[in-house]
Amino acid sequence: MLDQHFRDLMAGVCAPVTVVTTSDEDGPHGATVSSLASVSLRPALLSIALDRRSSLLSRITGSGRFGINVLNAGQEDVATAFARRDVDRFAVTGWSTSHGLPRLDGTAGWAACDLWQTVEAGDHLILVGRVTHAASVQLAPLVYGYRTFGTHSRFSSRPRRPIADHIAALSC
Repeated sequence: MLDQHFRDLMAGVCAPVTVVTTSDEDGPHGATVSSLASVSLRPALLSIALDRRSSLLSRITGSGRFGINVLNAGQEDVATAFARRDVDRFAVTGWSTSHGLPRLDGTAGWAACDLWQTVEAGDHLILVGRVTHAASVQLAPLVYGYRTFGTHSRFSSRPRRPIADHIAALSC
């Protein structure tokens, strides 16, 4: 009973939707993950949690590197595809290699990480990555809450002031 109550509790906690990637001699690999968290600024560290049965987990621990693709609010189909096992995940979206790792096209953010530490955590293993490269664009993020995709952000709908207004405000 506690399991279901805990699941229901965590369903109400919005989480960023990411596709975690790595690459090895068998090619690119990736999976949808909603456990991304910032850990430290100096050094730049982030964490993800992967089920111990995950094939991606063994590939990341083998390669010692992983990429974080922070999906934008329009990439629900990408999140769904990378959560499935019965599709060629990299055939459903554009991607390229960046810093030696698969990087999906059109994401709101990207980080390349070296595996810094692993932490035992029940049926999951927490991977702490040292960020070696990071990039982002101002796109509304895709989030997951109450077992559905969406975005909490009104970023894309908020009005933008012309740059001349910003310059005028600074000159006062």
